[in-house]
Amino acid sequence: MLWAMRIAQLMVLSFSLLTAALYVSLIPQYYKMLVAKCIRQGCGNLVPAMPLPVNGFTLEQFALLFVFIDVLFTFVFYMTSAIVLLKGFREPMGLVAVVAMVAFGSTFPSLVMTASEGTVFAQHWFLGVSMLSWVSLSLFLLLFPNGKFVPRWSRYVFVLIVIVDVMTLVYEGQMWERFHIPALFQFLWYGLSTLILIYAQVYRFRYRARAAERQQTKWVVYGVSIAIVGFIGMSALFDPSLNNGTALTYVYLNAVLNASLTAIPITLMFAVLRQRLWNIDPLVKRTLVYGSLSVCIVLIYTVTVLYLSRVFQSQDHYVASLLATAIVAVAFAPLKQWLQRQINRLMKGRHDDPYAVLLELGNQLIQPQNPDAMLNAVVQTVKDALRIPYTAIYTGIGGQTTLVASAGSLLHEQHVLPIIHRGIELGTFHFATRSEGEVFTAEDNKFLDVLLRQAGPIVENWHMTQGMKLLAQDLQESREKLVLAREEERLYIRNNLHDDLAPRLAALALNAATAQIYVEKKPEVAIEMLADLRKVIRSTVDEIRTLVHDLRPPTLDELGLIGAIQERIALLSKPSALLAGEEGTEALDIRLHARGPLPTLPAAVEVAVYRIVTEALVNVVKHTKATTCTVRLEVSEIGQLQVEIRDNGAHVDPVSVNPFAGGKGGIGLVSMRERAAELGGHCTIDRPAGGGTRVYVVIPLS
Repeated sequence: MLWAMRIAQLMVLSFSLLTAALYVSLIPQYYKMLVAKCIRQGCGNLVPAMPLPVNGFTLEQFALLFVFIDVLFTFVFYMTSAIVLLKGFREPMGLVAVVAMVAFGSTFPSLVMTASEGTVFAQHWFLGVSMLSWVSLSLFLLLFPNGKFVPRWSRYVFVLIVIVDVMTLVYEGQMWERFHIPALFQFLWYGLSTLILIYAQVYRFRYRARAAERQQTKWVVYGVSIAIVGFIGMSALFDPSLNNGTALTYVYLNAVLNASLTAIPITLMFAVLRQRLWNIDPLVKRTLVYGSLSVCIVLIYTVTVLYLSRVFQSQDHYVASLLATAIVAVAFAPLKQWLQRQINRLMKGRHDDPYAVLLELGNQLIQPQNPDAMLNAVVQTVKDALRIPYTAIYTGIGGQTTLVASAGSLLHEQHVLPIIHRGIELGTFHFATRSEGEVFTAEDNKFLDVLLRQAGPIVENWHMTQGMKLLAQDLQESREKLVLAREEERLYIRNNLHDDLAPRLAALALNAATAQIYVEKKPEVAIEMLADLRKVIRSTVDEIRTLVHDLRPPTLDELGLIGAIQERIALLSKPSALLAGEEGTEALDIRLHARGPLPTLPAAVEVAVYRIVTEALVNVVKHTKATTCTVRLEVSEIGQLQVEIRDNGAHVDPVSVNPFAGGKGGIGLVSMRERAAELGGHCTIDRPAGGGTRVYVVIPLS
């Protein structure tokens, strides 16, 4: 591959030097032909006849101006080609660019074709160079910047371009006339082929190019677009019906036409070298602004002059011109600002007017809609306002980061900004830039900062709504659990009544009937049966009491919560005192403290507190060597019942009472937590700094 590259470099260098040498040698001949014939009589289609103005430059001066314009045009192409060849001679695309610029810069002016008439070698050489200029320029636009045909079908278009240009060379530029092809088809061919070349660069920019390649493509498309607009506009003005046909007019037209076409070599040089890829976006915006402004000013001036000339019915346009100039001067500043704003929004959206976007977003948010729709409105507004392909909001739900709203599709890497409200990060805003590797401007960042400040309350509202949904879901689940628990309790009571009490009562009735029979016949048997019947009745009564006690301790109805706990403390203190007396240790002292009378408590709260306190006291007696235990009950100012059971025990067995060491504990301790949780409260078991164990329960009363 190295030797092939060397051969290509040598061929490009030889071609460039030979073409430049021939071009320079034809400059004197071109000047002589302009003076002798071309300006006064014309030289075919290349140089029309141009009458000299009455007062102005001489014939020789006009000839010198035409030579200077053409040579300056070619010099720009040669200089950019030399720079590319010097800096990028190792790159194949650089060599293609050199061939295209040298060939096009040499053959587009009328100098070489006019001056080479009668010289066989020079004329045929430059016919070949002209053909090569369009072929190499087409190849460059289809391959740049990575050397691949994109899209793939563009290679067939290139083959067709080569065939047409070779046929044009074979017929010495007269192919269309030889085959009698109408001018409309010629126009369609050149127009469509040019559009395909530009489309290939645009397609590559949007779908295939990387960040640096996108910047290169911007320069190429920009230069070719300037050249095409200038070529079409100035070519139309070359129509004799649109100008006076004098030599001075053609000087101006040639100068402007050549100046517009020099955008091609300059932008190609920037794109190929790419070490200094300056940001082209400001240049494009200024070109669009001032180009549109110039067109608008010309139209305003022309229409105003024509209208005022008819109004004043005068052939002297001084007054009309004066008024038109005043109108243009007044309209210049606001027109420029309006065009600047419209082009900025066309290229980068409405980043320069965040408050108007906020107003529109506010008008959407005041409509009745759910928080999800509000978040979708935020991401869609930012996407449309900045003209970016993708926006999204992520936030945490259940400990996981989840996508909650998005707009557009993610084509390349995304950037992330935090959404902060009241000092808390509520989520993250994800967005993709307009093109890969693009950096947002200060105005873009300011716009995002303003919008994200307004998005914070919306995300917070969404969080609150989600929290309410979760609470409603938990409430529904709790209700379902309560219904299931109630039905389980009913089934338990039903089974006890049906399977145990009902047969016992039936047996009692049968025994009573049997005893009644034996009262008269065998009193001693009846007495024995009645004694057994009494025992069965007592055991049945005990089972009924146990069943009732399981539903609700009867001491709560008889003594209330405080009295029931005091009775439970008394029952537990007696065996503890007897055991301590036998072992010769200090007896456990259990005390109850209730700050003020308790309000009327719901039955469920009374049962839960009584069961929790009972279970905690049993644990103290069984598993600790405590000498004191305090039970405290009080109602806080915010309507919460607070229960604390605290002892001074030590050496707690972590296996038997695992939650004291931070575990989940046994069945009784789990039951304590579940009873508190069922009522919307919580139960914690910990070790205070002073030693011992503390059970702390909080149950809301409202």
